[in-house]
Amino acid sequence: MSLLRLIFACLLFLSSTSSQAETTYTVSRVYDGDTVELKNANGKLKLRLTDIDAPERNQAYGQKARRALIELCKGKDISINFELAGQDKYNRHLGKLQCNHTDASVYMAEQGYAWHNEKYSQNLAVKNAAARARRDRVGLWSSDNPLPPWVWRRLYGNSYQSAR
Repeated sequence: MSLLRLIFACLLFLSSTSSQAETTYTVSRVYDGDTVELKNANGKLKLRLTDIDAPERNQAYGQKARRALIELCKGKDISINFELAGQDKYNRHLGKLQCNHTDASVYMAEQGYAWHNEKYSQNLAVKNAAARARRDRVGLWSSDNPLPPWVWRRLYGNSYQSAR
């Protein structure tokens, strides 16, 4: 763990009296439809949005999903809520992202830019938003058989890893 990450984790721990911290950041980079880089006076962190799985950048609808998240959060102060212990295998923090008082995961699902991540999420708002988008053939659901990102990663893992 880098010294900056250790310091950042300590600051988050000290600023929180519960297992969650809510902090204001700005979005400094959008990697894809479910991963952003955030920065504030304490530094940067990579955040993986919970509850959704968006297409990868090299996948069909990947760039549209990325642009949708950029538009939602561009130039706005945002807030995140994440568990301090919540990190994935790529060392990204896991959390909820609010841009302009909008839950980014719900927005991405309802606009048809992401799947509800049923394997890791019980969030009914995201689940219902994704179901409505699918029913109404919105976004990626306008395609006959959109390929889920977890299947795409399994099939094209080398492309996925080089794009990260």
